Amino acid sequence: MNVQTRYTFLIALILILTTFAFSGFKKQQKIEPWTQDQLLEPGDLAKTLNNPQAKQPYIFSVGPAATIKTSIDIGPARDKENLNKLALQLDKLPKDADIVIYCGCCPFDRCPNIRPAFKLLNEMKFKNQKLLTLTQNVKVDWIDHGYPTNN
Repeated sequence: MNVQTRYTFLIALILILTTFAFSGFKKQQKIEPWTQDQLLEPGDLAKTLNNPQAKQPYIFSVGPAATIKTSIDIGPARDKENLNKLALQLDKLPKDADIVIYCGCCPFDRCPNIRPAFKLLNEMKFKNQKLLTLTQNVKVDWIDHGYPTNN
């Protein structure tokens, strides 16, 4: 085998191994407890809150503070006692209630609070739950836009 053939063979082998490595990585990616349809953009929730004729959802803050107008402060849902507090609040609601949860402590993809809270909603068989997509945090994605707050 000459040098050029070995080099071509080595490149092909690297490409094949890389392809297998990335296909395995995709299989290992975390499956989120929500669907794409269950994500709610901040502007859409703000429009609902600003419209007195609109049906208002139950809004739960599962993070450090209930910043959004009418939201109920649960506390960080990564803590079992706060998750139990959320379960007690949810027990009072019909299974078809419109529910929105949010945290906003940190970037959405790394948030330690939204996943346990959303899993709880699924386990309790709610049908109309949404997750507010605060991609950065509640300040950047809500307050800085002038959306309604509890203050």
